[in-house]
Amino acid sequence: MLHGKDKLVTLDNAGVFRSRRWLVKGVTMSVGAGEIITLIGPNGSGKSTTAMIALGLLNTDEGTTYRKENLRVGYVPQKLSIDWTLPLTVNRFISLTKNISNKDIDFALSLTDTSHLQKKELRTLSGGELQRVLVARAIAVSPELLVLDEPVQGVDFNGEAKLYGLIEETKKRLNCGILLISHDLHMVMSATDQVICLNGHICCSGTPEVVTSSSEFKNLFGNKAASTIAIYQHNHNHEHSLDGSIKSKAIIEDERNHDLNHSKDKSHA
Repeated sequence: MLHGKDKLVTLDNAGVFRSRRWLVKGVTMSVGAGEIITLIGPNGSGKSTTAMIALGLLNTDEGTTYRKENLRVGYVPQKLSIDWTLPLTVNRFISLTKNISNKDIDFALSLTDTSHLQKKELRTLSGGELQRVLVARAIAVSPELLVLDEPVQGVDFNGEAKLYGLIEETKKRLNCGILLISHDLHMVMSATDQVICLNGHICCSGTPEVVTSSSEFKNLFGNKAASTIAIYQHNHNHEHSLDGSIKSKAIIEDERNHDLNHSKDKSHA
């Protein structure tokens, strides 16, 4: 497989054989800069295994893998193992394992709407707040590739929508590639460029519209899921802020343009 200059990770016919069975087999995929690639599938289908191959944490038993040299990776794990009795603040947590500048921390917290949590202890955060802090920690390293393993678990519906909006905004602001693992088919289909449906191998792949209309997808998730997702896909004309207020897309776009112009004026001052 050829690797374009903007490709960050490529798997070509990759497979992992453990305990006398194939965890995944014949996986071919790539993640490029500015792309959101989503892995979906039932439990045990090989989603996390495929992500670990992409991260270089798991060696393949067949096929080949490619990663951009010195690739900067941000990672949000599916489960976080931590001693919740530790008096660990958000600010300290973000720089716990890496030397990250205050500027980068401030940027990551601002992007994830968690600046107000900087001095709070992790154990006091809600599920949604903790997930956004985990994303902030991954963003703080200025990743070229961001890997998110079930990033919305333990978050309510409004929190899920906010997190997926954050993921899209992160892609735009950093132009990073994003490998997203999720079981939440509805939200995923409105937030991704390409969907890869796994069940030990790639059942189907393509745009959300192509995948949800495929017979393989319907066999795996059922006709009802496919039709419901097709109906669900639409563009919201507003956003819900963390404080509960509602802003139209036009107002949000005007505010972003104003912020960009203000930043440019400051840089030329």
